[in-house]
Amino acid sequence: MPDFRDLSLPAAVAGFVAVLVGFTSSVAIVFAAAQALGASTAETASWIWALGLGMGVTSLGLSLYYRQPVLTAWSTPGAALIAASQGVGLPEATGAFIACAVLITVAGYSGLFERVMGRIPMAIAAALLAGVLSQFALKAALATGTAPWLVIGMALAYLAGRRWWPRYAVPGVLVVGIGIAALQGRINLAEVHLAWTQPVFTSPTFSIGALIGIGLPLFVVTMASQNLPGVAAQRASGYQTPVSPVIGATGVASLVLAPFGGYAFNLAAITAAICMGREAHEDPAKRYTASAMAGVFYIALGLAGGAVAGLLKAFPPELVAAVAGLALLGTIAAGLATALKDETHRDAALLTFIVTLSGLTIGGIGSAFWGVVAGGVALAMQRRAGG
Repeated sequence: MPDFRDLSLPAAVAGFVAVLVGFTSSVAIVFAAAQALGASTAETASWIWALGLGMGVTSLGLSLYYRQPVLTAWSTPGAALIAASQGVGLPEATGAFIACAVLITVAGYSGLFERVMGRIPMAIAAALLAGVLSQFALKAALATGTAPWLVIGMALAYLAGRRWWPRYAVPGVLVVGIGIAALQGRINLAEVHLAWTQPVFTSPTFSIGALIGIGLPLFVVTMASQNLPGVAAQRASGYQTPVSPVIGATGVASLVLAPFGGYAFNLAAITAAICMGREAHEDPAKRYTASAMAGVFYIALGLAGGAVAGLLKAFPPELVAAVAGLALLGTIAAGLATALKDETHRDAALLTFIVTLSGLTIGGIGSAFWGVVAGGVALAMQRRAGG
């Protein structure tokens, strides 16, 4: 059972920031994916219902069960893959989603994915995490070009918070950002409409073309580009959450919610790091409350998808980029320190970091996977030369 004494304001804010960043950074891709399959307005709203509920229940349940920060997310590269598909209807795609869910469940509960992750050195995992998160720090810096007063004000609030009230640095950044954006007239509440989301069931149709064209690629990009850095984020932050049952649980959630639009769930990396840092809680053993609160916010997002989506989209993009980048600075620093600490793994870790940071995409698979490949090849060649 959860101990409510573990909950704190910074943990709740960290959970909200994780949901804010996760939703606003990729919801447009999810909408594009639903539209590419010919989904109606009601069916698209059902996708938000299913995705919010799936992320919320798994994040809340797994965090409370293991008492560790476990945050799940929808598969963003998977949504991009679906959005790029052509000639596939929603029923056929739903069948492909179910097939993908079965593969994720088997990969999780069989222990196959955990065995693969067990072969990745800590230095490589830490470099992978730092590379993924540094992309958001760079976006925060670049946001200064379009909203200088907003971003600079938030940065000053962060520095002041780290100096005088470190536990409340990120909540302070969020409050200052909202205040500056409001003074600039950049908070748009016109799109907020209060209404409960109604789920829409889509009867699946199974076809070889959709299974090969969507189901199998969706499984590959979700495991390689999402679950791999998700596990690396946990390991780099010092958490040893059991991999197999957690991955298996995301597969089961995908299987149950696929007919309603929950196309694929996975472990989060970027947003999870927000819940794993010192800004969420000084005590690492109590940071699970941040991801649990994120789960609560995700459930609210699903149940009142239209209203919550409008509220989150009311914030200017520079505010979201800045609060994400600033909230992740501590985790980035810790990741780089771990990655470069061991001289024997330093070259491989640095190569992993650079390739991951590059944003390289080959064959629809993102830079996180290729960063691990590059680091692994470098490490293998180094060991061969040493042997």
